[in-house]
Amino acid sequence: MREDLEVVNHTLLAVDTYELILRGRLVRDIKQPGQFVHIRTSADEYLRRPVSISDYSMEEETITLLYKMIGKGTKALTNYQAGDTLDVLGPGGRGFPVKALPGERILLTGGGIGVPPLYRLARELFEKGAELTIILGFQSVDHAFLREEFQQYGEVRVMTNDGSSGNKGYVTDGIAQMAAPIDRYYTCGPTPMLKAVVQQLGDTEGYISMEERMGCGIGACFACVVPSHDEKGYKRICCDGPVFHHKEVVLS
Repeated sequence: MREDLEVVNHTLLAVDTYELILRGRLVRDIKQPGQFVHIRTSADEYLRRPVSISDYSMEEETITLLYKMIGKGTKALTNYQAGDTLDVLGPGGRGFPVKALPGERILLTGGGIGVPPLYRLARELFEKGAELTIILGFQSVDHAFLREEFQQYGEVRVMTNDGSSGNKGYVTDGIAQMAAPIDRYYTCGPTPMLKAVVQQLGDTEGYISMEERMGCGIGACFACVVPSHDEKGYKRICCDGPVFHHKEVVLS
């Protein structure tokens, strides 16, 4: 559905990274953590901007979005203040299947702006009794966010490229340091990170969430396709994903 959502709060969390809380009935249509909304800003003549949903409240009818300012559209988005309205389409896509039995060991790994979609997922897995290890990767301490918030759901390990917070290295280095095996993993981030995580964890059941610019956001334009192993040979990230089983798609 399309709706003009009210801006409730808009704050800077880290370098070029903002938290945006919106209110509206659209939240009622969210089915799974990991879905996204498609936002039109004042700078957009044609294309919307996809932003993953980090958290939501059915009671308050709010959704929480975290986004990074990386271009004209997201720069315009930073100008919106409490009381303004935003043209929002969604929720879109297929999110994370929340699969967990009490005591199962589950790994969540996120890199940069791939971290926010894992936040609501962590909460729902925790409520099912899963034992979570959460590895968050950032460029540096100045780019880090949600570290303390994730701690209420499991063991949090932070990796930074320069070692300014947590341990120096990438999320794959954090995975290599884990002593106990895991039952399942969920990961979100840039494609090279996803590919490295999938290769490292081998046959362990996993789900990946792909970051991609989109055209229409509803599967009509085929601008956000990824090679797949099925008879079609491709998947549309906006509607078949953005979440896929790790064996569904070909990461290049």
